Amino acid sequence: MKKTAARIVLLALSASVAPALAEPAICLQSRDIDRTTVVNPTTILFRMKDGKVYRSTLRTPCLGLRFNGFVYVTRIDEICGGSQSIRVLNTDQVCLLGRFTPEKIGNHT
Repeated sequence: MKKTAARIVLLALSASVAPALAEPAICLQSRDIDRTTVVNPTTILFRMKDGKVYRSTLRTPCLGLRFNGFVYVTRIDEICGGSQSIRVLNTDQVCLLGRFTPEKIGNHT
């Protein structure tokens, strides 16, 4: 009985997590990025030329990011959340972007 209950709980948990894992990563066209705003060592806002804003929460804090800025290198004209690394200028620290999530316009400067 305990094994059956445990299996039911595991199935329920996996069913609730599966849709989140199945979401495709958002990729931004580099040419469409107007500017970026570093909010803190783990958050960057990507502001698009069409007015949309995407948030990336870095997997780990990227110290010096706010003061030194960053660069990224891509072979194609897009940057994909969850798979693109950035390098902090002056410190050469490498950090991995988190997934891009759309932001509501008007909440940030």
